[in-house]
Amino acid sequence: MERIQGRNPVMEAIKAEREIDSITIAKGAEGSIKKIVGMAKDRGILIKYADKKKLDEMCESTNHQGVVAIVSEYGYYELDELMEYCNNQEGSPFLIVLDGITDPHNLGAIIRTVDAVGAHGVIIPKRRSVGITPVVVKSSAGAVEHVPVCRVSNIVNAIKELKEHGLWIAALDMDGDSVYRSNMTGPIALVLGSEGKGISRLVKENCDFAVKLPMEGKVSSLNASVAGGVIMYEVLRQRTLKEG
Repeated sequence: MERIQGRNPVMEAIKAEREIDSITIAKGAEGSIKKIVGMAKDRGILIKYADKKKLDEMCESTNHQGVVAIVSEYGYYELDELMEYCNNQEGSPFLIVLDGITDPHNLGAIIRTVDAVGAHGVIIPKRRSVGITPVVVKSSAGAVEHVPVCRVSNIVNAIKELKEHGLWIAALDMDGDSVYRSNMTGPIALVLGSEGKGISRLVKENCDFAVKLPMEGKVSSLNASVAGGVIMYEVLRQRTLKEG
């Protein structure tokens, strides 16, 4: 079993019908806690009440907003399951491939944006990358409950398989062309590199093309989740214009 902390993440877990063993609520907690209690009761989920200190101990932090849920382990998708999911959705497949994101806050923020732009899922490596942790769930504001996440043994092999399914693979790289002059419509997977090193050489060599964000200021790079968010919204903008 795993822990989910925070009001929005717990609420989204209930909405998504995640298997929830119990929800512990801090005594005296108010506001949206009442809505969570109501939703939990409707699903027959066990509700416990405890002192805030107990919740602090459960989470090893005080950032739980007065609610902690004990849930089943996160269910990762296999790559073929993710492609089947994409094929059952409206529009061309739109996936995000993460080559070594290690900061859970970045992964959570990226997944939150993936949900916001209507992308179909995220692919992460099993090694040298953060998985779905309580911090990721909290940082995503619960979006992990609605975004398929696939863990693969080898990113390069996954990219090759995506190509077989007809996707174009675009790397976010400073040596690429401006994303604003690139065609980002159609079936596409956007590859984002790690916070410090960017995309690995082998992964980059297996991408079809590279795009970048114009940098007009003094700083030469953006945080991975920020850059990814801007690119994802450009994909959404181009798709919306094409469909309109």
